[in-house]
Amino acid sequence: MVYYLIVCRSLTYAQRTEAALKRAGITAHIMRSPKVIDSEGCSHSVKVAERNLAPALVILARAGLSPKRVFIMASDGSYKEVLL
Repeated sequence: MVYYLIVCRSLTYAQRTEAALKRAGITAHIMRSPKVIDSEGCSHSVKVAERNLAPALVILARAGLSPKRVFIMASDGSYKEVLL
């Protein structure tokens, strides 16, 4: 299964992002950002499934929690930035 990582500015921002998504019924999990994508001090990300990315971005925009960056996490373990 393919997942997307929504990179957050801080742990608090990640917690708010996860809470907003869960209130809308979207499964989301906070995780430490992998070192490969943690170059700008973004220590935490929120992981969502591929099928939930579009609704998640709409919900976050409405809540004023626009993501800093989004990466795709492929099944082989690689990461690629997604342009929004």
